[in-house]
Amino acid sequence: VQLVESGGGMVQPGGSLRLSCAASGFTSSLYDMSWFRLAPGKGPEWVSGINTGGGSTYYADFVKGRFTISRDNAKNTLYLQMNSLKPEDTAVYYCKANSYWGQGTQVTVSS
Repeated sequence: VQLVESGGGMVQPGGSLRLSCAASGFTSSLYDMSWFRLAPGKGPEWVSGINTGGGSTYYADFVKGRFTISRDNAKNTLYLQMNSLKPEDTAVYYCKANSYWGQGTQVTVSS
């Protein structure tokens, strides 16, 4: 069982990134999935969630209107489109499905 995030990097404020989370070893379409983040000096934060079919999505207030979660069950992949990024979005982003976690991908927003 494996979840592998990718797509992180460094971007200027106002920029965009698209994170991906590829699942293998299990059928991710059977599970709701989520994105979390961990910023330096802060506790873990739930960012966004999506149900098994992708028809229901949920967002933390601090990303609402800027981030979009989606999934492609045929590809066993979860996405997070992040627009209008702010320095306070700097964190390691993790995907989660059931009790499985990825290793995280670093997002740094800085000028």
